[in-house]
Amino acid sequence: MPGQGNNWERDVLESLAMAAIQEQRRARRWGIFFKVLTFSCLGALFLLSMGWIGKSELPLSGKHTALVNLHGVIASETAGNADNIMTSLQDAFKDGHTQGVILRMDSPGGSPVQSGYINDEIQRLRIKYPAIPLYVVIEDICASGCYYVAAAADKIFVNKASLVGSIGVLMDGFGFTGAMSKLGVERRLMTAGENKGFMDPFSPMNTKQQEHVKSMLAEIHQQFIAAVKKGRGKRLKDSADVFSGLIWTGQKGIEMGLADEMGSVESVARDVIKADYIVDFTVHEGITERLAKRFGAGVVGALPGLFTQSGASFR
Repeated sequence: MPGQGNNWERDVLESLAMAAIQEQRRARRWGIFFKVLTFSCLGALFLLSMGWIGKSELPLSGKHTALVNLHGVIASETAGNADNIMTSLQDAFKDGHTQGVILRMDSPGGSPVQSGYINDEIQRLRIKYPAIPLYVVIEDICASGCYYVAAAADKIFVNKASLVGSIGVLMDGFGFTGAMSKLGVERRLMTAGENKGFMDPFSPMNTKQQEHVKSMLAEIHQQFIAAVKKGRGKRLKDSADVFSGLIWTGQKGIEMGLADEMGSVESVARDVIKADYIVDFTVHEGITERLAKRFGAGVVGALPGLFTQSGASFR
C-alpha cells in the first residue's frame, strides 16, 4: 500500500535521525570528558611548576631526621644555588620534630660566593639551634666549593671510595692571539680605563694583570683555608698538602682530618641521630624556573660566554 510505504520510510528516517542524535550526544559527552581531563592535567602541571603541590605533606607527628640534598655544581643558575640550599636548611632546622639534619653532598664545587653563603648560613643555624646537629654525608665527590660548605658541619661522613678535598681556587680561560695572527685577524679593543680589557682572551697576556689575578686567587684561597680551619679545627692533619688543591679518597680523607667517619644517610640517621625516619626538606625548582633558566639566561648568555673570561671557581 502507498501509505504503508511512506510509514516505512518515515520510520527508517526517524531511526536514523535518532541514532545520529544519540551518536552526537555520546561524542559530546566524550568530548567534554576529554576536555575536563586535559584541563585537569594542565592545571596539575601548572600547580606543580609553581611549587604549590607536589611536596607531600610531611607526617611530622614523630621525631625524624631532616635531609637536604646538594647535588651538582654550586652556582647561582643551578639547583645547587645558595638560595635553594639555605631555604632547605632553614626549613629543616625550624621544624619542631627534627632531631638532626643531614646534608647529603655530591658536587665538584663551584662558585666561591655561593659556597660562602651556604657556609655562613650553616654556622648561623648551628648557633641558633644548638640542640640540632648537622652532619654532612658525602657520596661520590665533595671537592672545592662543596668542601667549603661541608667544613661548617659538626661531622663529615664519607664512603671509603668518596673523593674529598681540592682546597684551592682556579680561574681558567683561553688565549687566541696566536690563532688570530695566523688567520690575519686584528683585534680592535678600545677601553676607558687602563685595565678595562682585563684578561681579554684576544689580547696578549699582560704581566701586571696576570700578577693581579694571582693575588686575587691567593686571597680567595686564604679565605677558603680560614673557613676549613675554623670548621675542622684540630682534626686537620698538619700538612701543607691539605691546602694544596690535592684530592683524596674518603678513607685517606679521614686520616688527613678532612672527614670524620664512614657512613651513609641511613646509618647516620639510624645510629648517630637515632631517628631512622627521614624527611626530605630539599627545595625543588618548578618547571617554570627550570625552563626560564634553560631557555632564558642560557640562550642569551650562550654566545658571549664562549669568549668571556670565567670567574674564580672552587673547581
